[in-house]
Amino acid sequence: MIFTQYYLDCLSHASYLVGDETSGRAAVIDPQRDVSGYLRDAQEHGLTIERVIETHVHADFLSGHLELAARTGAVISYGAAADLGFAIDPLTDDQHLSLGEVDLEVRATPGHTPESISVVVRAHAGDEPPYGVLTGDTLFIGAVGRPDLLASAGVAPDTLARQLYRSLHTRLLTLPDATRVFPAHGAGSACGKNLSTETQSTIGEQRRTNYAVQPMSEDEFVALITEGQPLQPQYFSFDARQNREAHELLDDQTPPEALDLDEVVAVQCDDAVVLDTREPIDFAAGHLRGSVNVGLQGRFAEFTGDVLGPDRPIVLVTDPGRELEAKVRLARIGFDRVVGVLAEPLHAFLDCPDVVERSSRVTMEQLAELRGDPELQVIDVRNPGETEAGILPDALEVPLPNLVGALDRLDRHRPTVVYCASGYRSSIAASVLGAAGFADVSDLLGGFEGWRAAGLPADRPLDHDGAMPERNVPTVDPAEGQALAERGAFLLDVREPDEWVAGHAPGSTHLPMKEVQARQAELPKDRRIVTVCRSGGRSAAVTEALNAWGFEAVNLAGGLAAWEEAGLPVVTDDGAPGTVA
Repeated sequence: MIFTQYYLDCLSHASYLVGDETSGRAAVIDPQRDVSGYLRDAQEHGLTIERVIETHVHADFLSGHLELAARTGAVISYGAAADLGFAIDPLTDDQHLSLGEVDLEVRATPGHTPESISVVVRAHAGDEPPYGVLTGDTLFIGAVGRPDLLASAGVAPDTLARQLYRSLHTRLLTLPDATRVFPAHGAGSACGKNLSTETQSTIGEQRRTNYAVQPMSEDEFVALITEGQPLQPQYFSFDARQNREAHELLDDQTPPEALDLDEVVAVQCDDAVVLDTREPIDFAAGHLRGSVNVGLQGRFAEFTGDVLGPDRPIVLVTDPGRELEAKVRLARIGFDRVVGVLAEPLHAFLDCPDVVERSSRVTMEQLAELRGDPELQVIDVRNPGETEAGILPDALEVPLPNLVGALDRLDRHRPTVVYCASGYRSSIAASVLGAAGFADVSDLLGGFEGWRAAGLPADRPLDHDGAMPERNVPTVDPAEGQALAERGAFLLDVREPDEWVAGHAPGSTHLPMKEVQARQAELPKDRRIVTVCRSGGRSAAVTEALNAWGFEAVNLAGGLAAWEEAGLPVVTDDGAPGTVA
């Protein structure tokens, strides 16, 4: 038997080639849309792909069943409950398909979708235990499929969840413990929650470790599985519809047409979107005005599907040699309207600087200063499960998949900073806001992880009534701060080294904001601490953190700028007059 798993990290998608070495007959299960890999491997092993089996109608990617059928003449099979717009050879519960010695047993396992099936694979008919079972989106490693994707089509999640419970306990967990489990998705997929990074397991291991198949009643299972599912990406409903219908086939060998800058600007003016797939740092350094940045690394197609619609023409900007890759990865979710790619983008931008703009990216120190502006709009684009650990003070929660739909609720005229966990999604979000007419938008370098790593304060997510937690950062004015210092208070300057060198308050101690948490043992707990920065923003964040750690700290309102304006001395390290940098 030939058994090969193909795993696409960028979509957390697993597909399979199963072949019989004696007969040369093979089937592909849940194929990705670009099918060249299956064809190459089948040829290498002397196999003929005669059947394409879909475990269900997929929503998270556009499947390659039509492409494989066109290239090989294979028949397409779904579970008998599937309602499709093209010809199939439907599969019924307990049906066996022979590839020669290799036997494929079909088991109806509805729950994720009504037509879901699983495929039990045996190297020889009658083998016990079976070699494995292809579980589609019914049973994952460490999780099970979500039952709510068809809610918008009128299929109640509770109904599917009950079907899923029975499928798991009567059709899959009845298999021998040694049966290998091969799902259609792994960690990162939005088709379930808490998926493992492992791509295969066994029935016995899942029986012991999978939270969703532990002993519980059907009602308990329904409550567990219908709560806390990840946000459904915007493109899911489009892909589900496309997978039910005949559609244009993918050419995964031909790169998009090269366009010069004038041609790109012309199609952009005609409502095409310029999708810049370079790294955020390169995009920030210079890009075509109004373009959207989704870096080609990671979950490129999924994030593109969160912020762009499938019907809008796309012009790509890529690093040299990655044009075809970008086209194919978009096609994997059905985004086929790639009308071209900008030829030699670096030269084009250097030759026409009037159509190029830079992006604003702020450090956490800069954001801490900006927080003193009451007009500042801070937006957290992480998913709800991520924000449970905390959000930046006073931030609005707008998950990336919901951002485009929330544009009218945000103020385009206020200065805006966007952040995510580490900075990748925030670059996407900032570019979307900029393209939508936000005049002053930045993304936070390092994201929430960098902010918390520095020990800076965070709020819990908003209560259901939308009330912000009260903030109470004690402050003193320059005269009060000087008086406290003269009475023995510890004056802590949290600015950057170049600012300190230019000038600081006499008797103060320098400790940059990002180092305060790691070096808090150097600070006194028996003296009041007066924190100071340039204008009071960074020091306010540090003051709040210090008080949470058990210190007694107050913030110098207005910072060293207010100190200097009040006529108080600013000096350099050698005691000479200094300046506030």
